[in-house]
Amino acid sequence: MKEGDTRLKLMREITEDDIVKLTEIKIKRISKYNSFKTDELIAELENELKQVNYDLAHLTEFTIKYFEHLKITYGKGRERKTEIISIETIESKDVIENNAKLYVDFENGFIGMNNKLGEFICDCSDIDDVIGFRQDGNFIVNRIGDKVFMGENLLHAGIWKKDDDRTVYHLIYLDGNSGNTYAKRFQVNAITRDRAYNLMTEHKYSKVLYFSVNPNGETETVKISLTPGSKARIKVFDFDFGSLSIKGRGSLGNIVTKYPVRKVNFIEKGKSSLGKQKIWYDKITGKINKNELGEFIGEFDTDDKIIVFYKSGAYEVKEVNFVVSLDMNSIVAVNKLSETKVVNVIYYEGDKQWTMVKRFVVDTKQIDEKYLFISDHKDSKLYYVTMDQNPVVNFTYNHGGSDVEKELQIADFVAVKGWKALGNKLGEFKIKSLEIVDVAEEQSGADDEIDDEGNESEVMEQSILDSFAEDENEAEDKNDNSDDDSDDILHVGDSIEF
Repeated sequence: MKEGDTRLKLMREITEDDIVKLTEIKIKRISKYNSFKTDELIAELENELKQVNYDLAHLTEFTIKYFEHLKITYGKGRERKTEIISIETIESKDVIENNAKLYVDFENGFIGMNNKLGEFICDCSDIDDVIGFRQDGNFIVNRIGDKVFMGENLLHAGIWKKDDDRTVYHLIYLDGNSGNTYAKRFQVNAITRDRAYNLMTEHKYSKVLYFSVNPNGETETVKISLTPGSKARIKVFDFDFGSLSIKGRGSLGNIVTKYPVRKVNFIEKGKSSLGKQKIWYDKITGKINKNELGEFIGEFDTDDKIIVFYKSGAYEVKEVNFVVSLDMNSIVAVNKLSETKVVNVIYYEGDKQWTMVKRFVVDTKQIDEKYLFISDHKDSKLYYVTMDQNPVVNFTYNHGGSDVEKELQIADFVAVKGWKALGNKLGEFKIKSLEIVDVAEEQSGADDEIDDEGNESEVMEQSILDSFAEDENEAEDKNDNSDDDSDDILHVGDSIEF
């Protein structure tokens, strides 16, 4: 230090690092507030406020410009890919997927989605209600859960649907008060959850002798055997539940016998006493339903089945199931199965590169097994399938670089053969488009189906028109290089069978 310097003495000399450290602090403080940028931001906000006020004063012009902007920005190349369909009001329980499985412990009286309970019953959803019938003649309805107690010694457990007007329960029981044996048919519609309902008289000697569930209101015939020591002259006889009317669950029932019953055995199931059931197929959810959702399939009685046609050219016979969803993306059509109804098919045979026409009657008996009714070549393709009586179609194909349109009456072109038959040759071309022209109505004939009342059964038809788009850009077919006249194509002579 210089002589006379009165400043405080430091421990060391000031270094360059000390100076940098001090100046950095000042810069940071200064950079926190930039008046120039703030002035710019305020000016922008004021301009935006002016624009907003102007747009509010000219709202119509602003709206037009806004939609023009949307069209330019999100128009070309961004076309809608989803399909607009009619919107209906439906219940969530009608379309919800089965996302769980239902199990039951009959002895201990537990039911739920816990697979440790024991016996598997059916697929279900987590919003379903469950019903349980007990050996003491009581039943109860509860919300589904992982493990729900329904009461010990269960006779039956399953899914309960509110407003189910088809399921009918059959019960034969001993009345402890009178000693008589009663039988009754009843339905379970409106109930209070978690409340036990008694189906027979309350007495310590009352007991259930027979119980069954009939989803479509079917009747039953059972064999009733009386005790050997009874005074009855006929000790074994048949009883038909069809002779009983469907009454309320609290009704006493009809007397079957006044003598002691040893056992009751099931003999056979009859037709539905409720009449045929109208059934629809919902393409959106893939479910068969009774709620008028989708396309009408037909009226079904006991043991009636559906037939499902797939885009792959296969068909499958299935039981009517309101719980399991079908694979709607691979399905062409769903119809009511008939052993006399004729299936009409137009398809492309990939190996020979011919368009073929065939007609056959479904004679296979196996359930839930697919049968391929076109060739299994990788290029084979199903064009059209229907179960109408005499369909008439217009089809278009390419010949010599130009489109040729013709009409085809399938029933006149090919006779009914087996489902394995290749069919009749329509031509050496691929069909570009196909549309239904008319369905000929006939009152009789070998290919007609008349139901028990003399009315023609209603069926669904479906063509695979969308699948033709991929073939529209083909310039020529193999037929272009052929010397055959195109008029010869529709002759009925080219019948080929395996």
